[in-house]
Amino acid sequence: MMDLKNKVAYITGGSKGIGLGVAKKLLAAGMRVAISGRTMKTVEKAAGTLGDDSKVLALQSDVSKHGDEQKAIQCILEKWGQLDVVLANAGVGHFAPIDEMSEAQWHQMIDTNLNGVFHTLKASVDALKKSKGYYITLASLAGTNFFASGAGYNATKFGVVGFTQAAMLDLRKFDIKVSTIMPGSVATHFNGHEPNDNDAWKIQPEDIGDLVLDLLKINPRTLPSKIEVRPTRPDKK
Repeated sequence: MMDLKNKVAYITGGSKGIGLGVAKKLLAAGMRVAISGRTMKTVEKAAGTLGDDSKVLALQSDVSKHGDEQKAIQCILEKWGQLDVVLANAGVGHFAPIDEMSEAQWHQMIDTNLNGVFHTLKASVDALKKSKGYYITLASLAGTNFFASGAGYNATKFGVVGFTQAAMLDLRKFDIKVSTIMPGSVATHFNGHEPNDNDAWKIQPEDIGDLVLDLLKINPRTLPSKIEVRPTRPDKK
């Protein structure tokens, strides 16, 4: 996939943060990009910042619903006739001691962060078989490092890492490449944060975009299947 011109990518949770940052980088590399989110208004607003309408597709999809992801993939195939890259990026986080976490918070994380990556892959796998494409999940260093008040989030991200690595073994025989990216601190709107100048030390969304491009351009005989990435230096408080 070293020639990326007019290849087609689908990014879940693409209306802001990492998803939007990756979309900008892929478009700049000549790709066509579909982004999705839970509300069409938000996704259309984000798509309007990306430029060329012929290379951008805004989609409403709640990844916790398999039917939504099936419809999103169908829209992409109807518009462009192919799907080459999928980034399962949509995610939510609630942080509280386990005795204080609500059932609703637990289930929202499981449904979005974990069930979502399954729904996205299940809906797109036939198209990826045809294109011999690439499926990438956005996990977290929380998928290998547990912490207090993170039981629900840790459970989902540990699950995403395990799911992705097993899926990699299942799908490599179809020449589908599968990787998971596990970032540390990223300057995004995650968990209600508003990015600001104090986030300069963090990984920036466009840095993850560069990493995705590196994965797509590496010689296809080589697969970085699990990538940990963190800020070079910690916050100077």
